[in-house]
Amino acid sequence: MHLLVLIIIFTAMGGVLSVMAAAVFLLLPDQQRNAILPHGISFAIGALLAVAFWGLIPEVFADASPERFQSLSGTILAGILGFFVLEKLLIWRHCHYGEHCEAHGEETDHSHHNGHNHGHYGAKSAGSLIILGDSIHNFVDGVLIAAAFLTDVQLGIMTSLAVAAHEIPQEVGDFAILLHSGYSNAKALFYNILASLATVAGGVLAYFCLGDLHDSLPYLLALAASSFIYIAVADLIPSLHKKTDMKTSLQQIVLIAAGVLLICTIHGIVHGK
Repeated sequence: MHLLVLIIIFTAMGGVLSVMAAAVFLLLPDQQRNAILPHGISFAIGALLAVAFWGLIPEVFADASPERFQSLSGTILAGILGFFVLEKLLIWRHCHYGEHCEAHGEETDHSHHNGHNHGHYGAKSAGSLIILGDSIHNFVDGVLIAAAFLTDVQLGIMTSLAVAAHEIPQEVGDFAILLHSGYSNAKALFYNILASLATVAGGVLAYFCLGDLHDSLPYLLALAASSFIYIAVADLIPSLHKKTDMKTSLQQIVLIAAGVLLICTIHGIVHGK
């Protein structure tokens, strides 16, 4: 199958299908949804870390000369620190628009007295920024998936699966923010699908632009690895520490291991090991 077709299929899978899965997930009763979501997060942690350490990082250094090891390692470090700074800016944005701010431990209620209109437009602005931010994030995901496919088809497949695994919980959160911002269910679904198409756009653009930039692929894969590591370690793992009972902890460990096992099994199958 032509490489461009594969990139389109798998970027769509990582984008549009994750939105649809999140939309179906939101139809579940609150109690059932809240019970399932932590399990999905645990599984996503294992998948993300396995792709980063089992698939992406070995490819980053596979054909690299010893002289490039330091710059490639530095790219992974810079990526992790860069995602930290980016997330700080996103947290500031939420506080700035008066949403619930854990950093300040308070929630500003704009629904009373003269602050009503400010709260309404602030919520709308937060929803618009979520769509914009998600579009940019998805576009970068598409570029990274295409870079993985241009390196190795099997690596592209694994990267796409890891993107889909962490996109579904994220899309659930995006839906919640949009609905809180006053969007209807239909509009929230429409704008999320529209933002998810940026994944396909990023993949197609990268296919045509990166094909002649072979030397840049290891650095893009290094950024992809740093992205997956940061999401898993900084964003997802802390949420698992909210419950510390033995049963929940064992479930988390088993599901993380299942995510790792799935990626390693796929890696073994596609490489004939």
